[in-house]
Amino acid sequence: MKGKDHNVVCFGEILWDNLPTGRKPGGAPMNVAYHLKKLGINSILISRVGDDHNGEELIRFIKAKGLSTDFCQKDPDHVTSTVEVVIGDDQEVRYDIVAPVAWDYIALEKGLPELVSESDAFVFGSLATRNRTSYETLLSLLEKASCKVFDVNLRAPHFDVKKIGKLLSKTDLLKLNIHELYLISGWFDTTCSTESERISVLQNLFGIPEIVLTKGGSGASFYTQNAQCNYPAFKVEVNDTVGSGDSFLAAFLSKRIKGEGIEGTLNYAAALGAFITTHSGACPEYKKYDLERFIWKNDLNSARHLIK
Repeated sequence: MKGKDHNVVCFGEILWDNLPTGRKPGGAPMNVAYHLKKLGINSILISRVGDDHNGEELIRFIKAKGLSTDFCQKDPDHVTSTVEVVIGDDQEVRYDIVAPVAWDYIALEKGLPELVSESDAFVFGSLATRNRTSYETLLSLLEKASCKVFDVNLRAPHFDVKKIGKLLSKTDLLKLNIHELYLISGWFDTTCSTESERISVLQNLFGIPEIVLTKGGSGASFYTQNAQCNYPAFKVEVNDTVGSGDSFLAAFLSKRIKGEGIEGTLNYAAALGAFITTHSGACPEYKKYDLERFIWKNDLNSARHLIK
């Protein structure tokens, strides 16, 4: 995973979130790619949009963020993805992910296997597996990837237990949140109760070498087959949590693919995840320096508390 120039390929959905306050570009793969780019890692998106106005605007947005659209396919038959986000009277958020859409039909086009085989990491999620076409393309590309990073993103009813199990069996690095851990581990073993027991179920059943678990305000944990490392969350005033998990993964990968130590890697990931929650939206404008300054200020405040 070490090398001079680092490349990460992100596969899956790009879309428009139709919020009560207006629409915003979305999709976990795009968010991860955006933050990797911000951190100096060459990131490449594999996705698909419709041959329509929504698709044109989405491609324009991605280009404006400095990301390549060379592998964002154009579909003549299916529309660009939209997600209707409804906030109820009880403040519960419901997502209506329209189907079928363009990213359900990501094709195994020429150049994709070579692109993936030459990358340091290949990031994929669960949402883009709901349709056979994109799922089969993903399986083909996984055969070429040297480091397969499964970023779980469960959105009912758009997932299948068998498909999730197959993807887990091919995973080198699994990233999921605590709620996803409880749900997925429960599919395969109803007797486990603690976090570590649930992690062990996935490790033993699927042979996953590394697992990153995010736990919101409780921080994050990193598991290998033989060790565990816990890291606390940064204390910040939260604006919104949209995209914080995606930014966490991007920062984690930006260090991990360079072979850096796990404690420093978790610190960097936790910092970016927290930093993004102080802004609005999943892809706010910032520079790498802004993150480093945020970390420095946090370290300084921690030192002051220790002195007191």
